[in-house]
Amino acid sequence: MRKGVLELCVLSIIAEQEAYPSDIIKRLKESELIVVEGTLYPLLTRLKNAGLLKYRLKESSKGPARKYYTLTEQGEEFMHGLLDTWNQLVNAVNQTTQNVITNE
Repeated sequence: MRKGVLELCVLSIIAEQEAYPSDIIKRLKESELIVVEGTLYPLLTRLKNAGLLKYRLKESSKGPARKYYTLTEQGEEFMHGLLDTWNQLVNAVNQTTQNVITNE
């Protein structure tokens, strides 16, 4: 389940604007979803190979060109499907735990 949530969060960050991997990691850490480069880079590669992401190379004055990721059309559709699934899960958990929360 965590893998799917991480995919959703990464795709959502990239959907907002073109993103460089260290920017994605920073956003995830700010949200207390601690992720290391060793987790993110394979995920980005898998999403790119699945046709959900694309990247463009941008020259850097501090070394090699950097990859900036954006969603493909298929990536946007996939992300919205994940959002729908996430919302269904949140609703189901809220319904299941509602009595416990109101009885406290």
